[in-house]
Amino acid sequence: MPHYNDHELETMLHDLESDMVERKESFKGNAPKTAREAVCAFANDLPNHRRPGVVFIGAKDDGSPSGIQITDELLRQLSDIKTDGHIVPPPTLFVEKRLLRGAEMAVITVAPSDSPPVRCQGRIHIRVGPRRAIASAQDERILNEKRRHRDLPFDAQPVPTATLADLSRRLFEEEYLPSAFAPDVLDANGRSYEQRLAACKMIASTDDPTPTVVGLLTLGIRTRDAIPGAYIQFLRINGCAWSDTIVDEAAIDGPLSQMLRRIDEKLAAHNRTSLQFTKNPIEERQPRYPLVALQQLVRNAVMHRTYEATHAPIKVYWFDDRIEIISPGGPFGTVTRENFGQPGVTDYRNPNVAEALRVLGYVQRFGFGIQIARSELAKNGNPPPVFDVTDQVVMCRLEGTGAMP
Repeated sequence: MPHYNDHELETMLHDLESDMVERKESFKGNAPKTAREAVCAFANDLPNHRRPGVVFIGAKDDGSPSGIQITDELLRQLSDIKTDGHIVPPPTLFVEKRLLRGAEMAVITVAPSDSPPVRCQGRIHIRVGPRRAIASAQDERILNEKRRHRDLPFDAQPVPTATLADLSRRLFEEEYLPSAFAPDVLDANGRSYEQRLAACKMIASTDDPTPTVVGLLTLGIRTRDAIPGAYIQFLRINGCAWSDTIVDEAAIDGPLSQMLRRIDEKLAAHNRTSLQFTKNPIEERQPRYPLVALQQLVRNAVMHRTYEATHAPIKVYWFDDRIEIISPGGPFGTVTRENFGQPGVTDYRNPNVAEALRVLGYVQRFGFGIQIARSELAKNGNPPPVFDVTDQVVMCRLEGTGAMP
């Protein structure tokens, strides 16, 4: 949230027509009520300034100082505006004592809310020029639309700790863009690097080039610095029990394309093939698991896992008798424990990750991954996959064909 300097605050004090300023001579009488209404209106930001509004305590209507003393008790009372329950949802605000025009004033700086409409004692207050008003039905509809616009899926949200330098421009321009757009479209496109990133949702916007979650997952140079769980933990266990010897392990990370290429290599390297001579006059080769099924299930985990509020990786544990693929995050949206994996039932926790995987060629049709895996397993003679679904994780268990010891 921007922090106004003294010059900016004094300019706002003088601007009698501003819809971003409220002035109070003191915090007595009716002032506590109207100050809260002003805070509510600034939090709603109906004009969409996207800048904080300011309530001055100790300023007359013309902006001149009223001369009141700004005490610690007064600052505490003003801070209580955030948490006393009159304004819902609680606004983001800062309270401080400033020396303006040669006198002390208390300044309440109110950030626009990410979840409008904000209500003060049940009423939606807005600014109409320099005065407060109650929102009309149309005003409330606009505020609701602002909230829905800001309710971005997690994979489209910016990561404040990241910068443009954390994205690989080479990967974007040499791999992602040519996969996303036809050559003639790219040749005719005069957009800047930032504009192209924003169009692909890899940054928040051209005005705010902060990398998004999907941007870091797709193009990140050090993705796990910002998203610690963005990797696949692979273990090859020589036996059927957790206590048996681990013969191969890897933490497979990097941008989505690199991570999926590396896990494909691991899956292919450990997938033994048996030879059959008894049924036909020529030899038949049968893999322990159909590689396409393994790829579909791992990519499904990468697409649908939760990346929010967890440091857990996707886990691929390969035993002698089975493979377990464990994905953080339970069912999402219209998918439930009861209908998980049923044909035609799908929803997207990470719609932008899904689109990135489609652009990169790792997903051809949305919603068919599990069905393709089931079909390939059946053709190879494997039992169908078994899913253990909880609110926290999804575990997929695959059994081998029995052709290998």
